[in-house]
Amino acid sequence: MTKNTILKFALAALTVTAALAYAQTDRLPRREVLLKTSKGDIRIALYNETPLHRDNFIKLVKEGFYDGLLFHRVIYNFMIQAGDSASRNARPGQVLGDSPEGYKIAAEIRHPQLFHKRGAVAAAREADTANPERKSSASQFYIVYGRRFNDQMLDDEQRKLDRTTSGTVKLTPDVREAYKATGGTPHLDGQYTVFGEVIEGLDVVKEIDWADTDENARPKEDIRIIKAEVIK
Repeated sequence: MTKNTILKFALAALTVTAALAYAQTDRLPRREVLLKTSKGDIRIALYNETPLHRDNFIKLVKEGFYDGLLFHRVIYNFMIQAGDSASRNARPGQVLGDSPEGYKIAAEIRHPQLFHKRGAVAAAREADTANPERKSSASQFYIVYGRRFNDQMLDDEQRKLDRTTSGTVKLTPDVREAYKATGGTPHLDGQYTVFGEVIEGLDVVKEIDWADTDENARPKEDIRIIKAEVIK
């Protein structure tokens, strides 16, 4: 047996092992977090396929990190963002989102299995120019609201993705159907780590997403995470 043949067998075995491991994580019970906000409750299930982000989020929740923080960046028909430590005691109109953090989390991008459907929970991060490895913020996250798409709109989104990802991210038929049926933000796919989804409280996400905001996308009326709890 040649070295090339041995290498091919080894690579095949690794591929099978990775596939089995992925399937196993999909069968494990998902951890859940409840965000009690000033607009109502949002219940989130965390993906086992993104263990670094799952465990970091649970750690911060248990430490009480998110208690009292604002949804400091809200964009209509797009997403709501929270997790900046400076937002806890922010002055009215204070620009938020750039507070220093002690660490970043390695990217766990699992596209097309995990994508930016409506209700997806994903990690914020710095732009590619400063962060080519697409590492995630230690604490800032966003919840997708987005919009519904038709085929022509999705074709346009695919062309955008082709430009921003050099053709490496494709909207599969299943993903396209999800964006048509429930909506989301496809132009972010394959570039940010999606690590959970809202399983209760999308109406609350919508209410926050539709809030009046200032020129920096901060809600004019503070919308706060009163308490975050691990419930499962």
